[in-house]
Amino acid sequence: MSNALETDFDEAMMDVYQRALSECNYKATRFLHMLHEHRGLETARILLHASGVSEGYIALWERKRLDLTVEAVIIGRKWETLFTDAERNIALTRLAAYGYELHEPFEQLKGAE
Repeated sequence: MSNALETDFDEAMMDVYQRALSECNYKATRFLHMLHEHRGLETARILLHASGVSEGYIALWERKRLDLTVEAVIIGRKWETLFTDAERNIALTRLAAYGYELHEPFEQLKGAE
């Protein structure tokens, strides 16, 4: 795994925090703390493997900004080597369950079961 790609992902996750704050007036304090403690990739995995969506996910859904969720970042083509097909499917399933319209034609990924 590329350290440069992980660093880019850290930046993308911090960008999500900043955009949620500036565009939605949503201060994701717990998320920011997780980023400082675990960095972006581990934070994404912690949230992804939780039994359900986070409070932050719900807050962004209420604001109609699922595009600013960790799940929306994870499904980006740039990050596909950082996550397993199963992890990407979790993200896709959560987004679909909350009515997020995907901008690319995603299908259930092979080998994700």
